[in-house]
Amino acid sequence: MKASTQVRGACPHDCPDTCSLITTVEGGVATRVQGNPDHPQTAGVLCTKVSRYTERSYHPERILQPLKRVGPKGAGRFEPVSWDGALDAITTRLKEIAARNPEAIAPYSYAGTMGLVQAEGMAARFFNKLGASLLERTICSAAGGEALMQTLGGKVGMKVEYFAESKLIVIWGSNSIASNLHFWRHVQEAKRNGARIVCIDPRKTETADKCHEHIALRPGTDAALALALIHELIVHDWLDHDYIARHTVGWEQLKARALLWPPARAAAVCGVPVAQIIALARDYGTTTPAAIRLNYGMQRVRGGGNAARAIACLPALTGAWRQRAGGLLLSSSGMFPINKAAVQRPDLLAGRWPRTLNMITIGDDLLRDSSQSFGPKIEALIVYNSNPVAVAPESGKVVQGFEREDLFTVVLEHFQTDTADYADFILPATTQLEHWDIHASYGHTDVLLNRPAIAPVGQARPNSAIFRALAARMGFTEPCFLDDDETLCRAAFSHPDGDKVDFQELLDKGFATLPMADAPFADGAFPTPSGKCEFFSARLAAQGLDGLPDHLDNHETAGSASAFPLAMISPPARNFLNSTFVNVKSLRDIEGEPLLEIHADDAAARGIPDGAVVRVFNHRGSYRCKAEISKRARPGVVNGLGVWWRKLGLDGTNVNQLTSQQLTDLGRGPVFYDCLVEVQLDEATAL
Repeated sequence: MKASTQVRGACPHDCPDTCSLITTVEGGVATRVQGNPDHPQTAGVLCTKVSRYTERSYHPERILQPLKRVGPKGAGRFEPVSWDGALDAITTRLKEIAARNPEAIAPYSYAGTMGLVQAEGMAARFFNKLGASLLERTICSAAGGEALMQTLGGKVGMKVEYFAESKLIVIWGSNSIASNLHFWRHVQEAKRNGARIVCIDPRKTETADKCHEHIALRPGTDAALALALIHELIVHDWLDHDYIARHTVGWEQLKARALLWPPARAAAVCGVPVAQIIALARDYGTTTPAAIRLNYGMQRVRGGGNAARAIACLPALTGAWRQRAGGLLLSSSGMFPINKAAVQRPDLLAGRWPRTLNMITIGDDLLRDSSQSFGPKIEALIVYNSNPVAVAPESGKVVQGFEREDLFTVVLEHFQTDTADYADFILPATTQLEHWDIHASYGHTDVLLNRPAIAPVGQARPNSAIFRALAARMGFTEPCFLDDDETLCRAAFSHPDGDKVDFQELLDKGFATLPMADAPFADGAFPTPSGKCEFFSARLAAQGLDGLPDHLDNHETAGSASAFPLAMISPPARNFLNSTFVNVKSLRDIEGEPLLEIHADDAAARGIPDGAVVRVFNHRGSYRCKAEISKRARPGVVNGLGVWWRKLGLDGTNVNQLTSQQLTDLGRGPVFYDCLVEVQLDEATAL
């Protein structure tokens, strides 16, 4: 009988829940991954995706040895090569480029793992020492994060567990059942105790199905709705004047701005009944405690930062922060005392200031020549923890860039993704079951430690080990490049005046809860320069921006282009996480195929029957998929569920063929949900 052990770990994926995992190992093989019942936030429950994690780690298509390209870029033809052969060839090429200008080398990474070590630990040290281009990692949350920074002082908010005690919960821009499962548990408890639950989302999501009310506003109109709510709070005096006076800045300016937004004006902009706005304002202004669960879907439009700012003002107006079950939560990541400098070592830049590339505009940037304004042409790209060919906007241009024969591309991966198809070398990376890591969270306030449960499968190596090996071959001799992964984990929360997190507790339990007040802003003390909730941001005004939140029209406003009359949003398919898990067959079988949800009225006007293949297009490109006539789509808006791998699409594309490289008002983030299209019955299948 094989010996059985259980190893504590942490879910690495881009999800606010950051679950504590228990992996059962028998004879060196992981046989089961389950939620840790001793971790209150996880409570023994995992989502469908991660509960099948062994299927991913032992997937028959997993890359288990270094590969070298032998065919044309994008053809996906490779041959095995030794680690020494791959690393020697890579460093030879990088040295040649760096000798001319190290900024011609660029990293591209995001949240394929949220771990502080395997994400930007040794990798950041490597690129800092090299002097490579820096990367603005903005593809998910930048606008909302900057909005919170300017309003509340950071990515801070109420503790998620106290939503269970709220009497009104507004779920704004979040399909919580699909993307925040453990928060939904608290919503259910509150609902059983009589709380009213309201969902604000252009799509009638699975979450909206379970709420008392769904407000289906047009994409990009959230700020108008928030300002109308503030208008009603003012008109009916549903305000906490004491809290406003003691703990806010800019009240008179915000008041003047909001009074320009009566419910009728907002209703016309948002495309919702006036009565819905008035009723929500009344409920919010007269219910205690009231809580808002804001999520990142609503900020992926031109005015996303302003919208998040306007919403973040609401709890201070009513004094909701006074109760532990009142306030707002978008992200809790700013609560964590991470010593990022100790992990990433920006001192290795040694006074250099390399240019910064924005990951949203990678399609354009890969096609740029050297210039005084841009800097050197990108000659080498090292991709890890991301799949830009599938997930970056305007992917037609992204593909053109990756097809460049003179672009040297290295991809660290588990599978041969769309991006890996264009690599010159693919280096096999470990999964979460095979390496050390340490995790903060953006949905709760526990630190989690991930121990390796099994030895690396095949020849796979942790990201950290790969960058250590590259550093050694590049001749980087600083002692920090010899730090092992456990040392990096210990450094993540180390501080000169005493560590903020007990590492022994992490070793013993697998998690440690941050010490913090139940209602952190009951008496103000926001981490802003003023110590107050800043309705008016002097920092934004100093940048020449509007210091107050306002509604900004989308880059592509509905009705502005007669050739493209439909707005399109591209929310995630329920059984994938961005482009992760798309190749797990059991999950793909559940999801089915790439779909476009379309309202019956819009389908009828175009002669589109349910289940037909359609062409979705705009001036950036065209995408073929199946149409589903669905009540989840509101009139005038189609939902292109993503993010499928391009190679699994009907014509080798996905929904990002249509999205743009425009940026948000704050944070220089993406505008995936600010996109106009037209939909036609596909001629080839209609014959």
